[in-house]
This record gives sequence, C-alpha cells and structure tokens, in this order.
Amino acid sequence: MTAGRLATDGVGLLVTDVDSTFVTAEVIELIAEHAGTRELVAAVTDRAMRGELDFAASLRERVATLAGLDAGVLDEVRAALRLTPGARELVEAVHATGGTVGLVSGGFAEIVRPLAEELGIDHVVANTLEVDGGRLTGRTSGAVVDRAAKERHLRAWAAEDGVPLERVVAVGDGANDLDMLAVAGLGVAFCAKPVVQAEAHAALTFPRLDAVLGLLGR
Repeated sequence: MTAGRLATDGVGLLVTDVDSTFVTAEVIELIAEHAGTRELVAAVTDRAMRGELDFAASLRERVATLAGLDAGVLDEVRAALRLTPGARELVEAVHATGGTVGLVSGGFAEIVRPLAEELGIDHVVANTLEVDGGRLTGRTSGAVVDRAAKERHLRAWAAEDGVPLERVVAVGDGANDLDMLAVAGLGVAFCAKPVVQAEAHAALTFPRLDAVLGLLGR
C-alpha cells in the first residue's frame, strides 16, 4: 500500500464506484421499485456484488425486468437520489489539491452523468439504458461497464491525467470493483461485501466517504 506517497504528494486521481458507495442506494433497485420488481432485482444485485454471479449476465437479468417502464421515472429516481455523507467533501478535498475525480458505475449514465456534472466530476462512465418510444426496452446499449471495464477506465484516466497509479485512490463495495481496487495505489473497500474487504488494501466500515482522507493521514 502506498498511502505514504499519497499523503506526501496528494491524490492525483480518485476513482469511485457509485451505487452504495458514492450514493446511498442501488439505483437499479430504485428504478425497479417503479416496475414492481425491486425485491427480485435486489436479490440478484446482492449475489452479483458478492461475486456469486457474472456481472454482465446479472445486469441483463435485472434490466430485463424494467421492460415497458416509462422512461420518465428516471427523472424521479434522479430527484430521489442521495449522496453518501462525505461524498461531496471528498470530491472537494481532492480537487483542492489539484487532483481529478472519476465515477465508474455499473449503474446508468442517465442517473450518473447529471450527478457528475453537478459536482464538477472530471471523468464518468456508466451503462446506458435503451429507450424506444419513451419506454425502457429492458436492454442496455453499448458495452457493459463490468469489472474489467472499471480497471480499464481507471488506467485510461490516470494516463490521460498524467497520474502514476501509485497516486490513484479507488473506492468500491462490490466484487465488480476488485480489479480497479487492486491496481490503484490505494484500493479502499467502503462498507463493502466480505470478499471486497478481504482483498482491498484498506477497509472502511464507517459510512462517511470522506473517511478515505483519514487513510491518507489527512
């Protein structure tokens, strides 16, 4: 773990998962509530985050339950979404020392991008829900943001920003985050599943995201 260098030179790039990490909920479960499938979706999400299911396959299964839903519910979900306590403060702290911030989400761009714009987030990637005639089709479009994709985007953003991996902090809570946590200078399991806590460089169980700063001696 290279928290010593991070404490000395500062965080060059912070990359964080979104669902149940940067925000308090699993966005797909909030959408599924409107479709009457929240219980089913939550059960599949939990198994995927524990690493018991392939993420891409589990995403297809969950999104399929949203078929026919009016796309207008996405606006309602956006309005109801709440940041994890300390999320805004963590972003501000990284920006204040010249670092950049990326959101990498197995959730949905329709929700994540407006949030990123509001907070001045530098990088963002998420899945895209397919819409036809104003209704969700039950499919996503484009490549799925899975475990391998999260690592690829972390590496690409670090290269783009000229930041060595030793000065990258990655934060996540599920098995889908393990690869990006492993390659970062500091990989933090945040209120995470046991498999993630076991493999991350550090684990936080206190539900404030800016507690990450304490790991850097700040």
